[in-house]
Amino acid sequence: MSLALTRRRAASALMTAALLVPLAACGGESDSKKNADAGSTAEGSASGAPAADLTVLAAASLTDVFKTAGAAYEKANPGMKVTFSFAGSQELAAQVKQGAPADALVTADTRTMDGLRGDTGSPEIIAKNRLVIATGEGNPDRIESLKDLADPQLKVVLAAPEVPVGRYGKQVLDAQKIVVKPVSQEPNVRAVLSKVELGEADAGIVYKTDAATATDKVDAVEIPDAQNAIADYPAATLKTSEHTAAAAAFVSWLSGPEAQKILQDAGFQKP
Repeated sequence: MSLALTRRRAASALMTAALLVPLAACGGESDSKKNADAGSTAEGSASGAPAADLTVLAAASLTDVFKTAGAAYEKANPGMKVTFSFAGSQELAAQVKQGAPADALVTADTRTMDGLRGDTGSPEIIAKNRLVIATGEGNPDRIESLKDLADPQLKVVLAAPEVPVGRYGKQVLDAQKIVVKPVSQEPNVRAVLSKVELGEADAGIVYKTDAATATDKVDAVEIPDAQNAIADYPAATLKTSEHTAAAAAFVSWLSGPEAQKILQDAGFQKP
């Protein structure tokens, strides 16, 4: 092979290599940008938690206020979706024990939450509530106090003793030595309220916030502080959650100013 031919081939190889370098650099830059864009899309919500679909088990007395709170949370955190499952706290505890797929739990008492210590993260009290006597609109039976509920001619409905509001109700009645024979014992506070709303009962003991959701159908008779009971609402993540960071962010948000305003506007007390 001639010296001239060898030199021409070497020059050609050098030129090809020189052309490939910038092309490779462009390709790497494009891949990096795609990766960055993908990371940005998956980054998640304003709370700093990754985007996720959360399922929250919540006490029945939180039904209305949590629907409002959930919508506010989703608006502030694009990419987040919060689905609530409402029931009596004792029912929620049973669901947790049975392994129901969920991410967080909010009960209407600390007793129920304490019974799930092995299944939850550290609980945090997010709100408080108190009891009232719900009567038919206009209070036709002129019920003024707890002792009036002992009237055998009244149809009184209470929550079952294993339900937090039922336990609180029994506590305040027992403290005043008042014996009430309910016509039924319901599985949650909303069922008690419904009986009074529909006229199937003359009165029932419910949370103040529940009576406030039906002011066009029931009246609320206040129970004096000295005779009343305070309900605590603890919230906690569930250890079986597949969205640990997102669940923790939501539980933390419940104690923040936005959620606290929503809760207090609905009649819940500060934790």
